[in-house]
Amino acid sequence: MAMTVPMAAASTSAVQVAAVRLPLSSSSSSSSSSKSLAPLNPRIGLCSAPPRMPSAMVLPTQYCRRRETLSSSFAVRAFGDMTMAPSSSTERFPSKVTESEDLTISEKFPEDEEGTNDGSCSPGNIDDFKMVRVCDKLIEVFMVDKPTTTDWRRLLAFSKEWSNIRPHFYKRCQERADSESDPGMKHKFLRLGRKLKEIDDDVQRHDELLQVIKEASDEIDAIVAKRRKDFTREFFVHLHTVTESYYDDPQKQNDLARMGNICLAAVESYDNASESMEALNAAELKFNDIISSPTVDAACRKIDNLADKKELDSALMLMITKAWAAAKETNMMKEEAKDVLYHLYKTAMGNLQRLMPKEIRILKYLLTIEDPQEQLCALKDAFTPGNELEGKDVDCLYTTPEALNTWINTVVDAYNFSREGTLIKEARDLMNPKIIQKLEELKKVIQNNFL
Repeated sequence: MAMTVPMAAASTSAVQVAAVRLPLSSSSSSSSSSKSLAPLNPRIGLCSAPPRMPSAMVLPTQYCRRRETLSSSFAVRAFGDMTMAPSSSTERFPSKVTESEDLTISEKFPEDEEGTNDGSCSPGNIDDFKMVRVCDKLIEVFMVDKPTTTDWRRLLAFSKEWSNIRPHFYKRCQERADSESDPGMKHKFLRLGRKLKEIDDDVQRHDELLQVIKEASDEIDAIVAKRRKDFTREFFVHLHTVTESYYDDPQKQNDLARMGNICLAAVESYDNASESMEALNAAELKFNDIISSPTVDAACRKIDNLADKKELDSALMLMITKAWAAAKETNMMKEEAKDVLYHLYKTAMGNLQRLMPKEIRILKYLLTIEDPQEQLCALKDAFTPGNELEGKDVDCLYTTPEALNTWINTVVDAYNFSREGTLIKEARDLMNPKIIQKLEELKKVIQNNFL
């Protein structure tokens, strides 16, 4: 004999960040400034035997000193200071890059035999030559030392000089490809320029959004609502990397980290609100479809179909419940309309209850019985196998003592250890001190009589 459970019985109340420095090569030498470099061919502006480059990339200066002054050395920088603060959370770059705060590229430009310059050492020519060397070294870094797109994003984000180098770099990639006779190398140069351009465009978009946020830090919610699609995972990774680059300015680091947290919270809030709105909109469509049915039976069948497809969600139930609650409190609606809404409400509640585990339904029914003897008889009925039938107002259900005892233990343990989130939502309304006390008493009855 199965236990008879009324349908209404189940409705019980419910970035500390570190910084890294951008390297240009894994091979470097601290004594490169003292090496003798190959002579420059004045006619073409390139070294006949290019020397090995130091580990840091540099920008050209505007001066052309003669050999007898400062040994014709030109100290220039690129991609910013190359020191790296040690951090386990940041990317590791070649160790030689960290040896000096002022890494330079030193070049010697020879004069002609009479000791006079032929004009090839004009500031413009030297700048072009230096930029070619810088771009060639960067090409080596991007193709050999740091070949992954993740590395490229970090390097571009860390660079303070990339905006000056950008046009020359893509031009140099095209020049190298045009002058290459090997089809494989030609393809590599073209691919590098194309792929890096895509990543560079992404980084520029992230920088633009970052600038918008900085200029309107009090309107982040509005910015998120307007440009939600731009707040991607890549944007937050870029923001984290930019924060790392200010290792020598803790105040700016903290400001950027705080801004990132605010942006993330705003995005999560916007997404949650959007999901809720989508659920309410979907529930409204379902509700309108139900109440537009030609008959009450047709409306009930639609509710049954939604329950069978697991689409009778809490948003739709809330809408049906609010409609019935508003109808019964007003005197401006016909009684026939109130009866229809009440019938729909009861049908929806019955279907919703059938979606929860039968042990929870049995438990909720047993908790409504105050008399110990009557409760014991109900337990015997619940543990007696029989046909499980769904009626209009009541359902016939049965379970085993072990299964019911397991559910009681789950609810009681969740209450004792404050783990409400581990319960299914249908069982969370049992998390009440008085109900927990009744469950513990019921557990003793089951253990003493059925286990």
